[in-house]
Amino acid sequence: MTALAPHLTTFLREHLPRERRASPHTCEAYAYSFQLLLCFAASRLRTTPSRIEIEQLDPPLLLAFLEHIERERGNSARTRNARLAAIKAFFRFLEYRLPSCLDQARRVRAIPMKKVDEALVSHLSRDEMQALLDAPNPRQVSGIRDRAMLHLAFAAGLRVSELVSIRLDQIDGQTVTSIHVMGKGRRERVLPLWKETTAALKAWLAVRPASGDAELFLNAMGRAMTRAGFEYILAKHAATAAQKLPSLADKRITPHVLRHTCAMHTLKATRDVRKVSLWLGHASLQSTEIYLRADPTEKLEALAAMAPPSLKPGRFAAPDKLLAMLKSIGRSTNYVE
Repeated sequence: MTALAPHLTTFLREHLPRERRASPHTCEAYAYSFQLLLCFAASRLRTTPSRIEIEQLDPPLLLAFLEHIERERGNSARTRNARLAAIKAFFRFLEYRLPSCLDQARRVRAIPMKKVDEALVSHLSRDEMQALLDAPNPRQVSGIRDRAMLHLAFAAGLRVSELVSIRLDQIDGQTVTSIHVMGKGRRERVLPLWKETTAALKAWLAVRPASGDAELFLNAMGRAMTRAGFEYILAKHAATAAQKLPSLADKRITPHVLRHTCAMHTLKATRDVRKVSLWLGHASLQSTEIYLRADPTEKLEALAAMAPPSLKPGRFAAPDKLLAMLKSIGRSTNYVE
């Protein structure tokens, strides 16, 4: 075991959760980033991960790793930047604990982030969302749970990490009229629920196993639902809904699409981007502006308010047939004819 292992263990188990108060989701994401990095480095250096030295994680190897996850794993530029952020945070941690790698840490931290494309958000129409909510079978326990999860994810605009981490004590007592959400960046918010969402949650609570984890939604083993588990459930019901509404077959439906759908419907209903930001738990309005770019309502209002430039009217005059014939002969290169 090299010096990399104890430093990485201290970084993930002590520095992040205790000194930085990072959330469990952040610690898990950073740990997965280093799992990918060390597996790639071990293959590249022809050794085992436990024998990799800190000095071997130099900028050329890290750049090769970032290129690898984009080309071979098919990750986006955002995912690439997230992996790089975890690596930079670790080397920033090493600067004060391992002075010998100070120069190496500075060169690693100088690796630039890649610019990302700001594409329009993908969302579902009202009919498409209704078809998705109707897909689970309410006669089965799993269908009751799935319907409650889909209703809550859409109605509250939750991130998938927020959805699967909701505990029973975060629900408003017996009435189930609101939920308490611990969002990204430790920002808390309380969200009221529709009557339909409350009814779906009450139906799930009535059949939810008494024994199991403290989280609201459980899998078949009685353990807390995972991100991958909800993604599988969503994909299954999206395929079922696509059989009734073919337009869903052409869309890639992810958990975050449900959050985007909630935001777009809220924006159309309230026409106030501040309320959308408050509902989703954004840190600033800048994060919410992506929905303004996707919603054509205000653009149509701006178009209607502007006076378009006038066009000079004119009449089309057909060319004289005799002159057209003479011109065509003049352009001919066949002198025999």
